[in-house]
Amino acid sequence: MRAVRLSEHGGPEALRVEETDRPDPGADQLLVEVDAAGVNPVDTYFRDGSYEPVGLPFTPGVDFAGTVVECGDGVEGFDVGDRVYGTGIGNGGFQGAYAEYAAVPTDRVVELPGSASMVEAGAAGVVACTAWRALIDHADLDPAEYCLVHGGSGGVGHVAVQIASAVNARTITTAAPEYHDTISGFGADTVLDYGRDDLADAVIEASDGGVDVVLDHRLEDYLQFDADVAAEGATVVGIGENDPAPAFSNVAGPRAKDVRYQFMSMFNAPDLRVLLGGVAHLLSEGLSVEIARSYDLEEAPQAQRDVMNDSFLGKLVIEP
Repeated sequence: MRAVRLSEHGGPEALRVEETDRPDPGADQLLVEVDAAGVNPVDTYFRDGSYEPVGLPFTPGVDFAGTVVECGDGVEGFDVGDRVYGTGIGNGGFQGAYAEYAAVPTDRVVELPGSASMVEAGAAGVVACTAWRALIDHADLDPAEYCLVHGGSGGVGHVAVQIASAVNARTITTAAPEYHDTISGFGADTVLDYGRDDLADAVIEASDGGVDVVLDHRLEDYLQFDADVAAEGATVVGIGENDPAPAFSNVAGPRAKDVRYQFMSMFNAPDLRVLLGGVAHLLSEGLSVEIARSYDLEEAPQAQRDVMNDSFLGKLVIEP
């Protein structure tokens, strides 16, 4: 089979397509013929050595969707021919989706409803499970609550807008103006230009005085902002930062409003199947994972450059 392989850590050019043996599924594993593999920033961290949970050489790629072609010993609940999808981000980890076939542990895969797009599901894992865990598990988002999603055009952001809309929250998000109409179509009640000078005032006005839940992917930029726009008792869920030392300029503000900060990582998800199952249901009910661009295996280096450098709405995906 053909697979993208990494023999040493480095830049995108270190990724090479090679002919390699098709893997045999081990105990409690499925062999999946891959239809689509999502491209995530985390894939580049494994490639450049920032994260090193797997030995070299290896095939990158944590998100996948495809068809089961073989079941390993001890597998229950799956059959050859099943449409499945999943993600490797979580306890134990998984790599291998940038390939024609991947051997996948059953603790991070669920069956995909027939009405769901295989390509969208292949791109869904990290972003959709992150959005679900942030808003549903950690923030316990309720109907009619005001929810601010920073970066509504991003991978996590555009799915989070749809999840918030699905629970009938009143959703406010930020994005570049060229994406506003599309994001409104995802269910956002208010879409604001993230570059406007009066953004905090606009969020407070749109939420009748303050938001109940915030999903923040850039804590170094918005940690204090989140406190300023929060309602009393609000929950801020932090999922990422580019600077490891974000700081408040006025901690008295969030303390006075009893704002709760919850920082999370998908690596700590206790059972990925719960998250994947919830997302699978939403995919069958119309949740859209916007595919900005598709690549073949030979284009994996460019896909990893683009995921870090380009501005786009939604997700990038590799179709072997």
